[in-house]
Amino acid sequence: MTLAGKAVLITGAGSGIGSATAVRAARRGAAVALVGRRAEALEHTAAQVREAVGEGSRVAVLAGDVGKAPEVERVVAAAAEHFGRIDGLVNNAGTARFSALEDARIDELDTMLDTHLRGPVLLIQACLPHLRRSGGSVVNVSSVGGVLSLPGRSLYGASKAALNHLTRSLARELAPAVRVNAVLPGPVETPMYDDLGLDADGVDELREGLLSATPMGRFGRPEEIAEWVCLLLDEESSAWVTGALLPVDGGRTA
Repeated sequence: MTLAGKAVLITGAGSGIGSATAVRAARRGAAVALVGRRAEALEHTAAQVREAVGEGSRVAVLAGDVGKAPEVERVVAAAAEHFGRIDGLVNNAGTARFSALEDARIDELDTMLDTHLRGPVLLIQACLPHLRRSGGSVVNVSSVGGVLSLPGRSLYGASKAALNHLTRSLARELAPAVRVNAVLPGPVETPMYDDLGLDADGVDELREGLLSATPMGRFGRPEEIAEWVCLLLDEESSAWVTGALLPVDGGRTA
């Protein structure tokens, strides 16, 4: 597998799956544009890329909010100017709020929809001319929460289900010029669990439940998801794959 000569824009690149994807894609020869709201976290990922690849690494740090159209247009234009092309887009930015329906806050639903649906739509729109020229690929990082019925997580799951539907619909709409796929992680060790709107006991209970429902008996690692993201970006490996919703979940959906 190689991404040599490609330029890939990755959102949510400051930590977790996004950071791991940036390092893995760079190791395979890609130039990587790192997008996220926290410039300091993006710089940390950029340092990891440079450490992994060396002086030949090509990396751009582009802070911005994927839910805001002007900022999306700015970061996509900056990435295209910096690298001269965009061959891949990884919509990885994510946020989660878990609660029973009667306790749910509509502003938190708005934030999840902005991040999981509006942001990817804006980014695909902005990147589309570049992706069409290069025969590029979109990989959406969704969640098994978008296909499982999970009480207490209905609004999060609905926002990810919307991303899954967008993936499959755009795969048809944009074929054959642009491939669109999604990876659906199960429980992965990322900083997301520090910011779910739950207290410590609630987080512990959630993690125990996720672990008991995962046949492989452990949480995934960000690098394990990143490997599949990069595989779907690679036209040599996945040229005939589009519209796929690929669970990488330790058997969670089996």
